Amino acid sequence: MFTLDTTIDTIQAGKKQFVQTFVRNDAIAKALNGFIDAQSEYTKKATKVAMDTATLVAQETTKLAQESAKFDYSKFGEGFAKVMTGKF
Repeated sequence: MFTLDTTIDTIQAGKKQFVQTFVRNDAIAKALNGFIDAQSEYTKKATKVAMDTATLVAQETTKLAQESAKFDYSKFGEGFAKVMTGKF
């Protein structure tokens, strides 16, 4: 299954590299890296929930489509015609 964790890690590593290169104050760098780690954790969880939700919706939609394909439209048409003509 496709996962976005690698992409998220790559982007967050770029952010950490930026902090390491341009932020000279250790306290600020530590705070920024903590923020980047929190972003990474949140984003991974959010994408997992989104992927799980999309998978479930796709599965249920497929089930519904398969069940509707089993519907006997000819019997429905006969019943509908009986109702419309008044011949129950």
